[in-house]
This record gives sequence, structure tokens and C-alpha cells, in this order.
Amino acid sequence: MLLAIDAGNTNVVFALVEGREIKARWRIATDPRRTGDEYAVWLHNLMALEGKGPADIEAVIIATVVPRALHNLEVLSTKYFDCDPLIAGHDPVSWGIQLDIPEPGSLGADRAVNAIAAHALYPEDLIVIDFGTATTFDVVDYSGAYKGGIIAPGINLSLDALVNAAAKLPRIAIEAPEGNMSVIGTTTESQMHIGVFWGYVAMIEGLVERTRAEIGRPAKVVSTGGLATLFDEHTRVFDAIEPDLTIQGLAMLYERSKS
Repeated sequence: MLLAIDAGNTNVVFALVEGREIKARWRIATDPRRTGDEYAVWLHNLMALEGKGPADIEAVIIATVVPRALHNLEVLSTKYFDCDPLIAGHDPVSWGIQLDIPEPGSLGADRAVNAIAAHALYPEDLIVIDFGTATTFDVVDYSGAYKGGIIAPGINLSLDALVNAAAKLPRIAIEAPEGNMSVIGTTTESQMHIGVFWGYVAMIEGLVERTRAEIGRPAKVVSTGGLATLFDEHTRVFDAIEPDLTIQGLAMLYERSKS
């Protein structure tokens, strides 16, 4: 069984994968100071609830956009799972796709893995949207080449900046405004909901429209990340939702390394 680890800026996701089937997944807040020993105590307990233990792990693969977190995840792998971890983007799990951008080394591991997985699932022109700490839009052409993309502040990051900068604004939940879908709010809270939620929907729809126009061909929109399902209920811009796209991509990279 494969232990796939996706270390993002906000959370680290651990998943048990058999073939390409995800058997279990857990997440913990990203903290570069968290040691391999601390990860092990937390993870072993969760694995035990699924009837699994360290002996079930045959390999570990890691994708991270937090360089300081990598060492402790490597310690977790070698000390507690007796595996030298595979690091996504490094031999023997190099990307294997064309990165058609001036500085390929600057591309986040999660975005490259998403591009690999999305193209494998949908071999056509794609716009891959990932709702994370940042909201990223990645363009992958029909050959699987990565062509570039967009980075925007994540919706939670935008809300935090708004609340922290304006003393009288309350903290609100990320959810669709209730009621008749009016975009004219009558209370502070309703106006914030409208601005944050519908403003974000408008950004997504507008950037997708502009990106499709620049590509010049029909492009399927594939969405992933925790908020993808919420936004999917209120826009028709998404063609497919893949909640575990990054983990799927890591499983594909692992399969490729074996061959």
C-alpha cells in the first residue's frame, strides 16, 4: 500500500492508496516545526482505526510546497515506515510532462501533480482550478504540456485580510448568501457574504472566460480543493470535480516510478 503525502501551505494530507483507489485520508494543519515523531504518533493512531499499521506501507511519496516541512516528513518515512520516500519532481519521479514556462523550477509541486492527474483523466485542453490557500488556475494542453496559469488569493485568505484590516467587520462563514440571491445586501453581514462569495464566483467565471478565449479552443474546467463542491452549486463553469486530484496524481507518479 502507498502512503501519499501532500504538504500544502495550510494542511498536510495523508492518504492510503491501493492502486489508484484511496482507502483512507486524513489532514493535519501544516507546521514545519512538527517532528517526524509527532507525525508518527498522530498517523499511527488514525491508521489503527482503519485496521492498518506501518507494516502495510510499501512506499511513501511526498509532494510539498513547504520546503521546511520536507525533512520531518522524510524522517517519518524512514524511521517509522522503513521507506526512503519518493519526492515528486525529483528522480525517479520527475514530472514526465513538458513544462512550457520560462522557469519550470518555480512551479509548485501540487500544481504539477494536478496537471499530470487531470491530463490522465481528461486528455484534452484543460483549465485546472485548485481551491487552496491560494486559488490557482493551471492551463494544460491536449498533449499534456503545462502552459502556465494564474495565482489568486484563496477565499479564506481574502476574508482574513478584509476582517483584519477593518475593525468593525465581523468574521463570517464561507457560504452562499441566504435568501433571494440578491446582490444588494441590507446588513453588514449580508453585504460581506455577497462581496466575498459572489465576488469570488464572478472572479472564477471571468478568469475562465478570458483563459478560454486566449487558448482559442474549447477547454474543459476541472476543479479540486475543499471549496470546489460549494462553488459548483452556484456556477456552471466547472465541467468536472475531482476532490482528490493531487493524491491521484501522486499515485500515478508512483506507478510510473515502478515502471
